[in-house]
Amino acid sequence: MIAIDAGFDSGNIIVRRCTARDDIELAIARDHLSDFFQWFHFRLSGAAGQACTIRLVEVGGAAYPGGWPGYRACVSSDRQAWTRTETRYDANAEGGTLTISVTPASDQLWCAYFAPYSLERHHDLIARAAAQPGVRADVLGHSLDGRPIDRLRVGDGPRQIWLYGRQHPGETMAEWWMEGALARLTDPADPVARKLRQQASFHIVPNVNPDGSFRGHLRTNAAGVNLNREWHAPSPERSPEVLAVLAAMQASGVDFALDVHGDEAIPHVFIAGFEGIPSISDRQLALLGDYKARLERLTPDFQTRVGYPAAGPGRANLTMSTNAVAERFGCLAMTLEMPFKDNADLPDAAAGWSPERSKQLGRDCLAALAEVVGALR
Repeated sequence: MIAIDAGFDSGNIIVRRCTARDDIELAIARDHLSDFFQWFHFRLSGAAGQACTIRLVEVGGAAYPGGWPGYRACVSSDRQAWTRTETRYDANAEGGTLTISVTPASDQLWCAYFAPYSLERHHDLIARAAAQPGVRADVLGHSLDGRPIDRLRVGDGPRQIWLYGRQHPGETMAEWWMEGALARLTDPADPVARKLRQQASFHIVPNVNPDGSFRGHLRTNAAGVNLNREWHAPSPERSPEVLAVLAAMQASGVDFALDVHGDEAIPHVFIAGFEGIPSISDRQLALLGDYKARLERLTPDFQTRVGYPAAGPGRANLTMSTNAVAERFGCLAMTLEMPFKDNADLPDAAAGWSPERSKQLGRDCLAALAEVVGALR
């Protein structure tokens, strides 16, 4: 019998109907206490060798409907290797319908908005990194559901580097990026890592929003709060996750901050800066331009042509992490965005943008950082 379920870590789907391989109708649940929705993650069972048509209806009201055209769903039979499958979007059918076509090779097929990064994998990442020589692990605080906000510390140089991701839990490419960055940074033989560990002290928070990650949210924590709009005044009641990270930043200082995200609609990798903060300096702007130019030279997956428009003078949104950190610490702060779809400049027909490319970008971002780290103070 064909069945759909999502009762697992980061699962999210509502089964409207599942009567046959060509009669599967689903909807996406909203984030708890929020109107945001777009992340889905479910399992299709009992359909080996059958051509299945899965319809996700009423998705035109998702947080970013511009993310559906040109999008292809991620599928896996072993939860290790993720590929893309035929997907089409009809904005005029039943409030917007995303139709996923797939023929499973086995009786278990997992389907998700992007390759998931479970909390179990997160704990494995923390344990594996913490066991490496020279790595220290601590807990900055706890989420509303009581989950730890894990920090890894690497290096003992004077420059304070903060890397953090998954403020928006559905942007799982951010933690795949963290996995790649940590693998390089903890490699004793890697010369880039050796230089960075000597010149900087790293504070790495791979998952700022563990509650939203486990609950299968797109954008919010357990209270339905968008953490990347809390950096002006985080509170224990709404955003203890941000409160904990910001307190640790205040204790260490910040010379460089990279907040890692994913963008639903734009099929490119790009960086958003802090243009428009009240105290912006020529030094900060020069460092931002230098870092982006070096990353563009180091990897063809990064570009500077397409991205978000820069805020005008004095018009930066100071509730957002990058702007708030750049303003508070006078440092170089950036938001790195990766696509949910693919890199349109270097498309991959089989995998689209993938965990592997996210991890490689993490390594490349460290290489660019190694070139500018001496200028950060």
